[in-house]
Amino acid sequence: MNYLSSGLPPRSGLGLKTEHFREVLGAQPDIGFFEVHAENYMVAGGPFHHFLGLIREHYPLSLHGVGLSIGAEGPLDGQHLQRLAALIERYQPQSFSEHLAWSSHGPVFLNDLLPLAYDAPTLNRVCEHIDQVQSTLKRPMLLENPATYLAFQRSTIDEADFISEVIRRTGCGLLLDVNNVYVSCINHQRDPLAYIDALPLQAVGEIHLAGFAEDTDSLGDRLLIDDHGAPIDNAVWTLYKRVLERIGPIATLIERDNQLPAFSVLHAEARQADELLHCAGGRP
Repeated sequence: MNYLSSGLPPRSGLGLKTEHFREVLGAQPDIGFFEVHAENYMVAGGPFHHFLGLIREHYPLSLHGVGLSIGAEGPLDGQHLQRLAALIERYQPQSFSEHLAWSSHGPVFLNDLLPLAYDAPTLNRVCEHIDQVQSTLKRPMLLENPATYLAFQRSTIDEADFISEVIRRTGCGLLLDVNNVYVSCINHQRDPLAYIDALPLQAVGEIHLAGFAEDTDSLGDRLLIDDHGAPIDNAVWTLYKRVLERIGPIATLIERDNQLPAFSVLHAEARQADELLHCAGGRP
């Protein structure tokens, strides 16, 4: 199998959920790869490890972190980073990724992915943290673009330019979350395609697709929420096609973390992505 620079095949993958462990092992469906959240496996043993070990024998694996707090003002949690390194050593995933966000302040950990102010001090701090992660893990990581609902007045750098500079300085790759692009650009009244074109697309090692919820803000404007609890919206599928026209087939994850449907429903979305990836196979 020909793998891309991230190590994952240019196929669609699914987030591996405990509800589907036995079905995946029994049927061994045609899925390009599975992805798990690293923090769910930071224990020595138990049933999660039992099933993941069995599934890992048959499928490529992507490890996705949600707790490193890359953008935090304080230092990274060294114990968390060491647990992550042990997990990567154990499963040898084809890819590891984390978010451009923060979730900790001092000893307090917030169960959320919070936005950053884009300025020079934040840029330096994020680069230092990514350098530390990659040095500890002895491998490059992928950095995911965020879904945001507000912007800081003190930001002096455009978000796409900020991400581009982080990638240039650290050598990390980009996890292009197309749903996050759409959600953020609608919320901030920006052009999603212009945002994507401003990113270093040559650094994309994985793509995420997901569903969103919709509300209105205090001014009555449309507000999208990245809740991973719905099917992928047609607008996101359309944007994904445009991305593939620009960069060709890249490993693509279907994310669903809430309102989890039957495995067959998720597999159908994965097949839809595979069809688009196949059509994009002749592109540069």
